[in-house]
Formats: sequence, structure tokens, C-alpha cells
Amino acid sequence: MLVLLPPSEGKAAGGSGVPLEPRTLSLPGLAGARAAVLEELVELCAADELKAREVLGLSEGLRGEVAKNAGLRSAAARPAGEVYTGVLYDALGLADLPAAARARAEQSLLVFSGLWGAVRVTDRIPSYRCSMGVKLPGLGALGTYWREPMAAVMPQAAGDGLVLDLRSSAYASAWKPKDEVAGRTATVRVLHAQTVDGVEKRSVVSHFNKATKGRLVRDLLLAGAVPGTPGELVTALRELGYTVEVEAPTKPAKAWSLDVVVTQIR
Repeated sequence: MLVLLPPSEGKAAGGSGVPLEPRTLSLPGLAGARAAVLEELVELCAADELKAREVLGLSEGLRGEVAKNAGLRSAAARPAGEVYTGVLYDALGLADLPAAARARAEQSLLVFSGLWGAVRVTDRIPSYRCSMGVKLPGLGALGTYWREPMAAVMPQAAGDGLVLDLRSSAYASAWKPKDEVAGRTATVRVLHAQTVDGVEKRSVVSHFNKATKGRLVRDLLLAGAVPGTPGELVTALRELGYTVEVEAPTKPAKAWSLDVVVTQIR
């Protein structure tokens, strides 16, 4: 099983340690594309803070993120699973997973990134600020920029098993499973169901959507579940106590859509 995750805007500080070594990152086929994004981002942030904040969509209060990007080449790196913080990663709780579950996480989790394309949680990266929605002056919109290099490496990364896609729309734009890979891909949406005046209403709550996805992955890892198909994933989630509604594809080579329905926001 390959689990595709979004990153988090919030990231832990790099602390002290060895700087980034790009050649050690997973998915080496992305090396050239990564180098190009890194070079432009560093040069942009080192040359013009105001322009950099405009391009990155940062407020005055986040000007420190520009300086951080300017120093990416020499900044201390740490495992991506420690760098990414925020609601989903808090709920996932990589740091306190038992050894067997942690090993499964290291093998199966892939985090998409505007700067790196995609990384494993064990890949050592510095803290940075560059979302997939950014449009760099020289490379253009990153969601579009990454499509070609990601298309070259992701089918092999997906292997022949289930692909569980938990990415937000911005990060999903960088790679869309196609052909037979799409047929074994399941995308998940989290819906909050509540009854108002006797009528059930459903909505997507961003914070809770992220937290539920993090808990869902954690529960699968703890259970040692290894679903090989979207159908087996549905069974595994239901056995773990989740309410899952399924929209199976009507044509071959189309992804499955799963709604996880919850009644309590926590």
C-alpha cells in the first residue's frame, strides 16, 4: 500500500545537524526538477524579500520564512516525518508509533511537496515554505511544473498494490493516477454528518478532515492492515469502526471515491 499525503504549512525548525544532501532523497528521478525549484526559490528569497513574500503569499508577519528559504542549502535537515507538523501529522503521531507500525509508515507514506515533489518520511529535509499553489517566476505554477517529472516516477513508486490518496486538491494536481494504477487508487473525503431539524446535513470541516485522515492512517498502521485493493481497504476501515460509503468506478482505470462519515468533531 502506498499512502499519498499532503505536507503541512507549519513545519518544525531544523535545529542543528547535517544540511540537506539532495542525492539522498527518495525518488531520485526527481533530482533534476528538485534542483531547479530549489535554485529558483533560494535565489528569489535571497534577492528580494518583498517580491518573495508576494510570490509565496506570505504576510509581513511571516517575513522570517523568506530568510529561512534563502538559507535552505546550509540549513540543518531532519527526517520529513519530524519536519511536517499540523493537524494531520499530530493525529498520525509518527513519533510514538510502535516499531512495527513505524516501519510500515516508513515504507508506505509519501508526502507531496511544492519544493521536493514528494518525499518519504525518512528523507532528511530542512524546514521550508513553498506550497504547491506557488507560481515561481521562472518555472511557473508548481502544480503544473511537477506533472511531467512525477508522471515519470510515480507508477514505479506505486508498485502493484493499493494507492490510498489523501492529498488536498492542490497537491493532487501534481500527479493523477492513470490507467491500471488509477483502478487500484482510492481517494478519501471526510464528511461531518449532523441532524438539524430532523434533516441530516453533511459538510467538510477542514480541521476535522485533516485530523480524521491522520487517525485513519494511524489506525491502519497499528492494525497491520495491508489492503491490496480499494475494496479490501473499505473492509479494513469498516472493521476498524469507520463508517465508509463507497462510489466504485463505473469504468476501468478510474479511481474509487470513499466518503468517511463522522458524527462527532474531535
